[in-house]
Amino acid sequence: MASACAAIAGEAPFGLAWGPVATVPRPLKVDREANLTALYYPRGWRPAVGSETAEVVLVVCREEGLQQVVWVGLPLAGEAFARARQAIHDEGVRRYGEPDPGPSPDSEVWPGGGAFLAIREVGDGRRELVMTTSGPGYATCSTAHRAATGHPAGAHVADLIGHDDP
Repeated sequence: MASACAAIAGEAPFGLAWGPVATVPRPLKVDREANLTALYYPRGWRPAVGSETAEVVLVVCREEGLQQVVWVGLPLAGEAFARARQAIHDEGVRRYGEPDPGPSPDSEVWPGGGAFLAIREVGDGRRELVMTTSGPGYATCSTAHRAATGHPAGAHVADLIGHDDP
């Protein structure tokens, strides 16, 4: 779970690096829109191998390479959810300092680390944590995506969590 946060500048989560991508593990699914390619890895497929991981999405920009990693946690409720959320919050604070409130309820943003933590309701009282970490070329990639599609790259994560653009 803590690996959902980026390590240090230049390093992406899961031992990946921001920028050009020569090889990535084979994904289950690939979505393309304008300059973005999203690679989907379900639980158990590298890099989505953590015990509390439901899915990982790698967002590769045509010019900038890997620029976003989206981690989705397993559906949890009650105390298990609270512990998982606190662990991610604490790791974000350790790496990037105190977060700012995010655009959606109970979300947090670490501007200096390019990280965003949100909650997605899945029903039956369960919720999933969604953590995104963005690389140094993400803003340029998002601007190009907006020019081609009319919406920023972050709109896709907003759709994933059901809230405004992070």
